[in-house]
Amino acid sequence: MSSSYKVVHAAGVVVLTRQTPRQFLLMKHSNRWDFPKGCAEPGETAVETALRETEEETGLSTDQVRVDPNFRHRLVYPVRYSEHPNKLYEKRLTLFLGWIEQAVPIMHSEHQGYCWWDWQPPHRIQAQTIDPTLAAIEAFLQSVGG
Repeated sequence: MSSSYKVVHAAGVVVLTRQTPRQFLLMKHSNRWDFPKGCAEPGETAVETALRETEEETGLSTDQVRVDPNFRHRLVYPVRYSEHPNKLYEKRLTLFLGWIEQAVPIMHSEHQGYCWWDWQPPHRIQAQTIDPTLAAIEAFLQSVGG
């Protein structure tokens, strides 16, 4: 992308259960599913943004989610925001793998709902961010025997 585009830094957590069958969390927007994620605030690291946004969007506190220090997935793609529909931004999204013991009810206020999806790779949910991230997690889990 051209350097004339404004860069937006965002981060989130792919919440995955340790309990079998393994499940992962997606949040329901009006027209799509997505991971809990959001834009960075000034001075935040990517992991701080990811944990803050996850707590804000799900109610899962930072002591409930154990971020795996060995997994980080980066995506860069163009995005338009409804506030500025004629302006194109470059979104730099960092996603972390966060473990919880089992699926729990989610307290959502920013979304229309949520779903715990069964871990059954390969996943075909959304090609821009979800599918490549879940494929990267699957490769990571296979590499560490998880």
